[in-house]
This record gives sequence, structure tokens and C-alpha cells, in this order.
Amino acid sequence: MTHLDTLRRKKEDQIFKIIDKVLKQVFGEEATLFIYKYLEQRYSLHQSEFSEKIDVFAKGLEECLSSGAFAIESKILDDVSSIYGSVNETRFKRKPERYDFARQMKIAIRRA
Repeated sequence: MTHLDTLRRKKEDQIFKIIDKVLKQVFGEEATLFIYKYLEQRYSLHQSEFSEKIDVFAKGLEECLSSGAFAIESKILDDVSSIYGSVNETRFKRKPERYDFARQMKIAIRRA
């Protein structure tokens, strides 16, 4: 594994930890595991792939949680921003009708 691969893996792990923390804070352990199982069964999306396939994660989360996904996605973006510090511009579009979580997360991941 190259140094760049190692850095990429660490960043992906950190993004997953943020997602996991937010989901567990809001829903608890059991419901979070249900969401993970839903994403794996419905989208073949494993936890280790969340940051790599953020579009799929966002689509699955929005399908699973409906309008409730907006608050979760917003909290995830806030936490990513607070850790990496360079993503504060993600706050500029928080209206659900114009909000694109996956696009904003890609920006955050790229800058992390």
C-alpha cells in the first residue's frame, strides 16, 4: 500500500467515523445498525464505502429516512466542517429544495 493509499484510507475512515457518530447520536446503536443493514441490502453499500460512494450513501439515506435525512446530512456536514475547518461554505445552501448533500460532501472530502 502506498503512502497516498494510506492517507486516502485514513480520510475515508474519519468520514465514516463522523457519519457513524452522528447516526448513533440521533438514532442510537440499534437503529444505526438497521440503517447500515438497509444500505447494504438495498444498495450493496458497505460501511467502508460511504465516503467513496457518497452519492449512493446520500440516496440510500434519503430513501430510508425521507425528509428526516436533511437534518442528519446537515449534522454530518457540520461535523466534517468542524473537524477539517475548511468546509464552512457548505452552510450556504441548507434549504432542502436546493440542497445537494453528496456534492457538498465530495467538496469536503476533497479538501480534507
